[in-house]
Amino acid sequence: MRSISDKNILDEFCIKFCSVVEKHCKYIVVSGFVAISSGRTRATEDIDMIIERIPIEEFKKLHSDLLKNGFSCIQSESADEIFDYLMHNTAVRYIMKDRALPQMEMKFAKDALDDYQLKTRIKLPLTGLGIWFSSINMNIAFKEEALKSDKDLKDAEHLRKVYSEMVDEQEISEIKKMIRKLRL
Repeated sequence: MRSISDKNILDEFCIKFCSVVEKHCKYIVVSGFVAISSGRTRATEDIDMIIERIPIEEFKKLHSDLLKNGFSCIQSESADEIFDYLMHNTAVRYIMKDRALPQMEMKFAKDALDDYQLKTRIKLPLTGLGIWFSSINMNIAFKEEALKSDKDLKDAEHLRKVYSEMVDEQEISEIKKMIRKLRL
């Protein structure tokens, strides 16, 4: 497990952002940062997050809390406008004020697959971060079935090795079926 001194700017950004979001709704960190925070060496400048769909009143509280904690949204300062983006399945990006990087790309859960990801979320002690991630099986399935780039396939391979005791081929197969039905 990584120690406090091993944390980098991306880790600290993610921890701070997630600690604010967690006060308002369920969330998961997905995609490349799962592999990176689990020891895979590769670069990224953003972190992908899915949050549960929440009413506009709760989103306004979340957005206000993010602003109070030093974050700003690239697309808009207006909570109403940001909420509208999210409701139309458009991702928004938050940064620390006056810093272009790193970025948190936030999306609302958009279908049964995202709801399943939120339901099966997990904290991964190996990362040393204490944040919620989508499951290892979900990440592997997405990277192998939907994304399929070289870096995504290498991420999936890394996750299979590092979390071999958590890999469930039957669940991965079922998730891949859901991906094909809902996303491809």
